[in-house]
Amino acid sequence: MEPFWRYACIRVFFCAAVLTVSGSRLFGQTGSFPVTVAPTLDSLLYQEDTDGDDKITIEDRHIPRTNRGDKQFWFSTRDNRRIEIVGTYYLSNLLQELSLARNARRDTVALNSSRIFEQPSDRLSRQIREQFWNGLTRRLDEEGLPKIFADSKAASLDGRHYVFVPPSDQLAFHYYSDIASRHPDWKMEVVQLPNAVTGEYVRNLDGYHGILSLGLRRTNGKASAIPFVVPGGRFNEMYGWDSYFIVLGLLQDGRIDLARSMVDNALYEITHYGAILNANRTYYLTRSQPPFFTSMLLAVYRRLPKTVANKEWLRAGLQGAILEYRNIWMGPDRLTKTGLSRYYDTGYGAPPEAGSFDDVFLLYAEKAGMSLEEFKEGYRAGKIQSPELDKYFKDDRAMRESGHDTSYRLIGRCTDLVTVDLNSLLYKIERDIARTIAGDFGGKFSMPDGQTETTSDWNRRAEKRRDLVNSYLWDEQRGMYLDYDYAQSVRTHYVSATILYPLWAGLASPQQADTLIQKALPLLEAAGGIVGSTEESRGPVTESRPLRQWDYPFGWSPHQMLVWQGLMNYGYTDAAHRLIYRWL
Repeated sequence: MEPFWRYACIRVFFCAAVLTVSGSRLFGQTGSFPVTVAPTLDSLLYQEDTDGDDKITIEDRHIPRTNRGDKQFWFSTRDNRRIEIVGTYYLSNLLQELSLARNARRDTVALNSSRIFEQPSDRLSRQIREQFWNGLTRRLDEEGLPKIFADSKAASLDGRHYVFVPPSDQLAFHYYSDIASRHPDWKMEVVQLPNAVTGEYVRNLDGYHGILSLGLRRTNGKASAIPFVVPGGRFNEMYGWDSYFIVLGLLQDGRIDLARSMVDNALYEITHYGAILNANRTYYLTRSQPPFFTSMLLAVYRRLPKTVANKEWLRAGLQGAILEYRNIWMGPDRLTKTGLSRYYDTGYGAPPEAGSFDDVFLLYAEKAGMSLEEFKEGYRAGKIQSPELDKYFKDDRAMRESGHDTSYRLIGRCTDLVTVDLNSLLYKIERDIARTIAGDFGGKFSMPDGQTETTSDWNRRAEKRRDLVNSYLWDEQRGMYLDYDYAQSVRTHYVSATILYPLWAGLASPQQADTLIQKALPLLEAAGGIVGSTEESRGPVTESRPLRQWDYPFGWSPHQMLVWQGLMNYGYTDAAHRLIYRWL
């Protein structure tokens, strides 16, 4: 997942908003003024973009004995007025408005001073609401597929573009086959997955991976692709835990239908692929991501009208949540002998999306007295056996399921750990299911297989997990939760932002919450918010031991949001507001 922000000391310079019109200085809103785009834009960049990066920032230094970089820009309107804009931020807004007009191929534009002098938080919020959501929305349909095929991740050894569909969705198979037949120049190949997808099957796709279908809707007898939102402009896939935070943003901006579509697509993955995947590409078929489905489902449901149809939508979502809980998180690959769960991946070898791993392969090649390429080829073909390397890649894959790729907390040991984050999330799911069965289904809930789920059963599961977390993960002496290495039967000492997840999940007792906040929060709080880990836990950084992006000094928005809500859950509103201010 890509960060919305990485921890750093960021300076923002604001100058008084000054607009000078025809020699008179005016403050505030003065309407619009028509300008010719190209010459005004060129002049602005020449005068104020002194470092040549096509931006106007505080890094554009004033050039002595000139007006270049002085953060005061005069220009003429088409109705012969002379206007001056003063201040880095306001000049950058002017640059953005002119650039948008240029990109729209407009020769002239009526600039609105309210846009140029728009306050930062208002401007960003408006742009997210009016522009960014639409720009980040994708559809796996006739209009959207060309963009996905243009993605370098869609490349294959034979030059074809593969769309994989589950055997349980014949509608999707016919829908995409029809598109392929209409566009032979796309070199689109529709492939039906086998009934049982194994790690070996996925490994044999290397060089021929493709996109996985998501949900379709029938409207008036015609199928259409359900839209989804990606975490950044360079992505064309729906990512697992990113989707929860995206849904929160969509709901904040009133995009309820699009938020509901995200839930529908996540449920599609559970129904047809068995889990909410890392993302909808074939090399992700062997792993999931941190489980937030009930939180996402209930956040949307709370915003829907209370109708019979919407309650049936909730019923289908709750059934999916229970299936994923049973089959993935409490299944044999992830449930450990402690009774707590771990991250895992059923695939084999180096994950194909993660780079070359040449530095890792080289160590083993040298031990074997072989060249790098010779060793890599032999290992990938199964001719060279290395249990130690197999374990390294299994841990690497599991780390990617955790969403925290990469961190020294997890490298080389992820499959051996029952983590605070995962088991807090599962506790939250257990409580969510218990409360929903009680509040919306009268205490009893029927599954498609005929099994009846009850509120009391799910409360017992949550209580059992809380007891196990307290037994294995709560360190009374240090006053914090820590991951447990069940292979070594020892609690780790790695202090990361994830040890605060029990606050978000409501797992901690009031006394534990108070102790955790007093002991752990000062270790993780920095000028810009919560860092991924402490510097001490991360350890030294050298040429052979580089920085990892989920460790100190980086900070990530999911951690911030979970910690804010966690603090407010326990009444620490002032601390939450302090961290929000630091982040923003």
